[in-house]
Amino acid sequence: MNRPAFRLLLTVGFSLVLLAAAASARATEPGGLEKLARDFLQPAVDQAVAEQGGKSLRAEVVMGNLDSRLRLAPCNGIEPFLPPGGRLWGRSRVGLRCVDGPTRWSVYIPVTVQAFGPAWVLKAAVPAGETLTQAHAERAEVDWAAHPSPVLALPERWLGQPAAFALTPGQVIRENMVRAAQAFDAGSAVKVSANGGGFAVSVTGQALNTGYVGQAARVRLPSGKIVSGTVRPDLTVELPL
Repeated sequence: MNRPAFRLLLTVGFSLVLLAAAASARATEPGGLEKLARDFLQPAVDQAVAEQGGKSLRAEVVMGNLDSRLRLAPCNGIEPFLPPGGRLWGRSRVGLRCVDGPTRWSVYIPVTVQAFGPAWVLKAAVPAGETLTQAHAERAEVDWAAHPSPVLALPERWLGQPAAFALTPGQVIRENMVRAAQAFDAGSAVKVSANGGGFAVSVTGQALNTGYVGQAARVRLPSGKIVSGTVRPDLTVELPL
């Protein structure tokens, strides 16, 4: 190789090293780390939101900021991860760790995952124990992820159920805000039914526990057999087929 070509090769090689070092330095700056975290989060957030409410929800990710004074050692490989017990819903955080560098380090970036979609919002105060009716709520777009308790988007999930505690106007109706209505006491005579495949079976048995609408109840049949089924609003216990 002639001398000019050799000098050119050295120059190009040195330039590539400088570029790689600059890219590594940029990656460890707060702005670069936040971009890595966002790129990691978005697909996972989309999946989490789809599992909660399907296409009716619109996800938004609000990234927090690292301290602009943060200085981390250069790293050739940075791996995003969720801390143990972390969930992509509401306030959370995402971790970034150096897996290929002279100094190993980890940092955490705060993140807020929002999921906007239709839900039922209370129009007026509801005392504890009062039965919820259609007149109590109206439809509105809210952030489902603002509270860990699941949103009761379907009216049949909360209509006719008593408030678990005193509720205030503007609250989104969530699972923790209602309790199932009691259908019968333990020891009561209850109707047990099973339907399917063109047939229907119905028999009266004795409840072995207090029955709440939508929850499981155990019943002793006249034969002595004990079965378990779901309590329906018509006060029957429906057996799974």
